[in-house]
Amino acid sequence: MNELIDTFFNVAVMRQYLPQVIEGMGVTVVLALAVVVTGTLLGFVLAVLRSLRIKPLNLLIILFADVFRAVPALVILIIIYFALPTVGVRFSAFASAWLGLSLVLAAFAEEIVWAGILSVPRGQWEAARATGLGVGQCMRLVVLPQAMRLTVAPLTNRAIVITKNTALASVLAVGEILYQAQAGYAFSYNPSPLTLGAIAYLILFIPLVWLGRWVEGRYAWKR
Repeated sequence: MNELIDTFFNVAVMRQYLPQVIEGMGVTVVLALAVVVTGTLLGFVLAVLRSLRIKPLNLLIILFADVFRAVPALVILIIIYFALPTVGVRFSAFASAWLGLSLVLAAFAEEIVWAGILSVPRGQWEAARATGLGVGQCMRLVVLPQAMRLTVAPLTNRAIVITKNTALASVLAVGEILYQAQAGYAFSYNPSPLTLGAIAYLILFIPLVWLGRWVEGRYAWKR
């Protein structure tokens, strides 16, 4: 037991690297918020554009969604950060992580919102049009309010998943939690900083998991 504590819960080592892990928590929060806001908004816009039924545009949106849902997020980050500079397109490590994870979230968000739009009965469209509302007004006043209620819970869960993927940014040397914990482990030759990083993730993401559970209960269909 003493060996276990000294190896994974060494108080002296954890105290030494606590400031770096706290700094990493700040970077993780900023990155996660940027990804959630950008990815969700982009996915929402793409779903609305898809509802216009413009065939060439729809094909591009479907291709985007299928590709970014199929390719692992880590591969996308590596392509953006390491491959794009070979053709003259360069992003910082933070911007690469933000862009890559936002595109992944947008692909899933687009499909979720699109499914919500399709779930609204066709009669709702027809009734709205019969009252003299235009296509844009039908979408904004009738369809989207109903669709978004259905999509809140799955969008929240997907956002939680993608925020946990901010740990992938450590591959690009972004100073988030995992990167700082790994650096502490490398310098101290003791895995206690990794334990500290795990605790930091619990502090950040357990409230998000609780939020997701509350949203599911709040917006689920009542049986």
